[in-house]
Amino acid sequence: MDTSVFGGCFDHEFAEWSNALMDDFRADRCGLVVSDVTAGEVAVAPEPIRELFSELLETACILHVTQEVMELLGAYESHNILGPRFRSDMLRIAVATVAEVDVVVSWNFRHIVRLDKIRLFNGVNLELGYRSLSIYSPREVAGHGTED
Repeated sequence: MDTSVFGGCFDHEFAEWSNALMDDFRADRCGLVVSDVTAGEVAVAPEPIRELFSELLETACILHVTQEVMELLGAYESHNILGPRFRSDMLRIAVATVAEVDVVVSWNFRHIVRLDKIRLFNGVNLELGYRSLSIYSPREVAGHGTED
């Protein structure tokens, strides 16, 4: 999960779905996985976001940037998937890919949750022997208290 989902809990447009996903984590209906990229961004976020992150971090799996992640990031950069200004977005995708997470959840429709970008990331992933990565917004992932 990226930082935008935590912030979405405090944004009228995204709160319903972000908070539903947080409830899923609290109820252990799904597991929270975050990277140290997200942790670094949250560290400088407003206090309510930091508090929410801290609460949920107790049961989260934290993924770290490794040499393998940096090599995959380099491949994304060489394919010009995103510009240099958005390196952290590519980095979070590389971390998730190497860790083989089930899904990346984000509200970032400009650089992450976008069909053309998903195809580009997955093209590089498959070319280098990684599996395809699923990328969705919280709206497609949150269960709203249901088990199905």
